[in-house]
Amino acid sequence: MQSTIETISQLERRVALSVPLEVVEKEVQKRLTRLSKTAKIAGFRPGKVPMKMMTQQYGQEVRSEVLNDQVLESFNAVVREHSLRVAGYPRVEPKPANENQDGQLEFQATFEVYPEVTLGDLTKVELTRPQVEITDADIERTLGVLRKQRATYKKVERAAQNEDQVICDFTGRLDGVAFDGAQGRDFAITIGEGRMLPEFETVLPGMKAGETKFFPLTFPTDYHGKEVAGKTAEFELTVKEVTEPQLPPLDGVFARMLGIADGSIESLRKEVRSNLQLQAKNRIEGLMKEQVIAAMRQHAEMALPKSLVEMEMVSMAQRMAGELQKQGMKPEDIKLSPEMFRKQAEERVKLSLAVSEVVNKHQLQPKVEQVRALVAEVAQTYEEPEAVIRWHFEKPERLANYEASATERNLVEWMQTSARVTDKPMTLEEVMAPTLSLVPPPVKA
Repeated sequence: MQSTIETISQLERRVALSVPLEVVEKEVQKRLTRLSKTAKIAGFRPGKVPMKMMTQQYGQEVRSEVLNDQVLESFNAVVREHSLRVAGYPRVEPKPANENQDGQLEFQATFEVYPEVTLGDLTKVELTRPQVEITDADIERTLGVLRKQRATYKKVERAAQNEDQVICDFTGRLDGVAFDGAQGRDFAITIGEGRMLPEFETVLPGMKAGETKFFPLTFPTDYHGKEVAGKTAEFELTVKEVTEPQLPPLDGVFARMLGIADGSIESLRKEVRSNLQLQAKNRIEGLMKEQVIAAMRQHAEMALPKSLVEMEMVSMAQRMAGELQKQGMKPEDIKLSPEMFRKQAEERVKLSLAVSEVVNKHQLQPKVEQVRALVAEVAQTYEEPEAVIRWHFEKPERLANYEASATERNLVEWMQTSARVTDKPMTLEEVMAPTLSLVPPPVKA
């Protein structure tokens, strides 16, 4: 008998399900019999427990499992019969006892289907594609950074200046009382490095060994230490030693330190150029992906399945709670409601559905050779690349991230063939700037 699907709203559907009572009872007895062979009940050997006692002990639990399985099987049959694309999980409720037919247990399942996704005219999308040429100046600047990272420090008698490393003692006080985490002894601060709050770095230049300064420091309102966030403390800082950086010479020793076997400076420069080209390529891919995602969000229209949004809300709240616990917060102090993440969850679900629509419609699923190339790219950073590649392909789940990356690349490449793309010459420094975004501002209505 063909089932009837009732339309409740744009995406919500309802269907009646029947489970034969005879089938349920037979399966319950079968499972109880199988369970009795291993069940451990005081006073009986395994396999010798009376069925009556098995029913008393486990009957309700087994019956519940069987009902769930039978209802799910019945629901899946309906899904196949009508070729439904179910979003999320169905909500199954038993019908009142007086509505049950003879020999049948009656249920109703309420569920949502995936929406129809409508994409606007993607030929009107405008993308900016950076064009970067690695210059000799980029290479020399990178070599300078590498030398600074391996600098040693030499004691000097002059006042501290930018790039010096200062050894100091400091104590912070709130209302005259020192507080946890605000003391440092023989603490090294490199001026200009930006690792300390700005007040520290602005007070250090010009100070000599033996000098002490007192200065106020206002902690940011979002500071990780809740007890001082947004408050102003008084700090006492004493410089004990001023040291200046000594950069290693750009020679064979330095080259070999960076993995250049022949110690050649020319080989080192070639290696740096190759690395910069890869960094620029990855950065440009990221900038293009950011623009494509923004375009997908802007041009996609659909009704959002409530079930998918709510699942994403819960998932986001759980992930945030996990991150806060890693940062030291106690679980009982974390007050997060999934409702706080509704807007972000809606955006994520919308984007996911839009991307799936384009990927399936235009067959942008990753090919095996694409995934293998991505794995090989990462494997080259290991001593035995082939072993790393084999390890990844041993289990499909290890390839999930690479498959997702390949799909994203296919999507970005496909969008560039459909959209209006403008090539824009840029320097490496401009492209690598962390704050750079090429997404155009939203058009005001």
